[in-house]
Amino acid sequence: MPKDMNDIEERRSKTLILRKPRSTDGSEIWELVRACKPLDENSMYCNLVQAEHFSDTCVVAELNGQIVGWISGHMIPNEDALFVWQVAVSPKARGLGLGKKMLEHLIGRDACAEATQLNTTITKDNEASWALFRSFARDLGGELSDKAHYKKELHFDGHHATEHMVTITLPEEVEADAKSAA
Repeated sequence: MPKDMNDIEERRSKTLILRKPRSTDGSEIWELVRACKPLDENSMYCNLVQAEHFSDTCVVAELNGQIVGWISGHMIPNEDALFVWQVAVSPKARGLGLGKKMLEHLIGRDACAEATQLNTTITKDNEASWALFRSFARDLGGELSDKAHYKKELHFDGHHATEHMVTITLPEEVEADAKSAA
């Protein structure tokens, strides 16, 4: 078996836990995001607040006690939509389908039971994010659409690429499953 395959098999055999974050995870989440280019880095304080105040709509993935995955998100006020802000997967955990596992875990939570759609923003050049969300939508049976939302000149004063709002409609079966689990 090639060395890369051995590494993947070894990682799969380790214990993976998906859970709500705690405020004490803030610094480790911050380090993970910093290691996952091209993600925008937030302050450590921002990640700490996300972990504490939005724990019901964020996910931490641990592999043998080390944080290797993170999703930050929140329910959009006055809408039945879950907004996913960032998905980070450590290079140590790539190739395990972790991004999709965390998304599936998240939409199954009670806090997301009212969501009829999932939204996120992605720059056109972030191929890994596009692949993740297209695959997630396809596997879920949801429709994916996108349009320019936060524009380079209008919103970012030319300092950041345009972010496209990606919308995935969640099939009614997923909504019903989440509500029955509540």
